[in-house]
Amino acid sequence: MKIGVLKERRPGELRVAASPETVRKFVGLGFDVTIETGAGVGAAITDDAFAAAGATIAPDAASTLADADVVLKVQRPEPEELALIKRGAKLAAILSPYGDAERVKSYADAGVDAFAMEFIPRITRAQSMDVLSSQANLAGYRAVLDAAYEFGRAFPMMMTAAGTVPPARAFIMGVGVAGLQAIATARRLGAIVSATDVRPATKEQVQSLGATFVAVEDEEFQQAQTAGGYAKEMSAEYRAKQAALVAETIKKQDIVITTALIPGRKAPVLVTDAMLRTMKTGAVVVDLAVEQGGNVEGSEPGKIVEKYGVKIVGHTNVPSRIAVDSSALYAKNLLNFLTPLVDKESKALKIDWNDDIIKGTALTRDGAVVHPTFAPPPAPAPAPEPAPAAEPAAAPEKAE
Repeated sequence: MKIGVLKERRPGELRVAASPETVRKFVGLGFDVTIETGAGVGAAITDDAFAAAGATIAPDAASTLADADVVLKVQRPEPEELALIKRGAKLAAILSPYGDAERVKSYADAGVDAFAMEFIPRITRAQSMDVLSSQANLAGYRAVLDAAYEFGRAFPMMMTAAGTVPPARAFIMGVGVAGLQAIATARRLGAIVSATDVRPATKEQVQSLGATFVAVEDEEFQQAQTAGGYAKEMSAEYRAKQAALVAETIKKQDIVITTALIPGRKAPVLVTDAMLRTMKTGAVVVDLAVEQGGNVEGSEPGKIVEKYGVKIVGHTNVPSRIAVDSSALYAKNLLNFLTPLVDKESKALKIDWNDDIIKGTALTRDGAVVHPTFAPPPAPAPAPEPAPAAEPAAAPEKAE
């Protein structure tokens, strides 16, 4: 069996879908691993490091993918890359299928069995495969560093002979994996931290990290989490009450980091233009949801803009801004996903298509779109043919 690992071609994508550690593990499982030359440059991994781990270095995408049974990527393949993947091959990547049904159909048309790694279910045995968590964790960390870089003051309180520097105040909006790491990082840097989320389970997590929890804790708040651990979309009435509380809180902040996402939907607006007007001059807002529409009114993907003296940071693909570690974790996620699919005796892929992890991630199989979110609706059953009309009864004969 052959694994092909491509160099990422999307602008700004520095991550790679393998590491020397995972290459060694794949070779131990019985795979031949081929990596496109230069694939690890952005993550500080040389071709020689991959080769020393047992990989073959290929000069281009075509030779990397030739006869590959499994293709590993970070981002979804470009059309010209997809055309090089053989029919029946397995593709694992962050495929971003929402709003792109044609792209999903193209995997089926190419005969590729595509697995969307961002759809790994939130169950205990899948935690080591969860790419959203591994990447969001680093994004939350990096967001605080980006905020600190743009902020014109120090984070911690400093008492010096020349006077006292007050601590920065940081407000984290959305307490998922990214938000929790942002809280922890801002606290380690010495800021006074508060945080908000619509899910009641996050209150204890926020407080355990030494931050203050801010939320309207009414009955709707108590029911605001899905079985999968995600936030539900809240009612307009709740959003208005929460916005009023946030508006009062945000006036006092030096740093605001927003992380709120709803799977498959536009990100909710948490910081309005009116709120920005009330913030301190020199404050910094980092919008980690900018690529999904943005939590901050006026944020722009890939740009740092300034409104009312407040900097709004809209860096895209934040995990790629810390590519060495994000690549290592992502590669390990892929290894943990593929390892259970390999039969130990035959050293061949043996996929249980009824497994919850496989059902959750498989977009296409055997030339068809199989994920229930993206599969076309079944064709309506043909209408039953009308019953033949009964022949009229013969008229009785007249008696002579």
